[in-house]
Amino acid sequence: MTHPHHLTVRVYYEDTDFSGLVYHASYLRFMERGRTELLRDLGLGQRDLLQAQGGLFFVVRAMTIDFRKPAQMDDSLTVETIVREVSGASFDLDQRVLRGDEPLVSARVKIAAVEGGRPRRLPAEVREKFASVARPRDA
Repeated sequence: MTHPHHLTVRVYYEDTDFSGLVYHASYLRFMERGRTELLRDLGLGQRDLLQAQGGLFFVVRAMTIDFRKPAQMDDSLTVETIVREVSGASFDLDQRVLRGDEPLVSARVKIAAVEGGRPRRLPAEVREKFASVARPRDA
């Protein structure tokens, strides 16, 4: 897989608020789907990790988000996800939601590995998969 990872989503009525624009929390769902599909494309099914790794799962530890422009019903959007950095028990992502080439929302996301309600180091094979697609620091 090359980076960045892309996922196309369509804006539905349920994603909008009373003004007809995408409700801010809908962007969080779009980005969650982008992260999930990145994991899937890396061969890291969340259900498999939960069962095979003794209850390993990922949680959003921190997110900084910048809402620039709104999307509207029926827009076709692209969720772009880039693995920025991988460390012992977490990894950092950059995500953007675009309409064509136009950035609408951007986020910096820190994801932590958890097992049994406690932080856990990423298993070596999981860390290697993330590292294989991580953008070099100077890029």
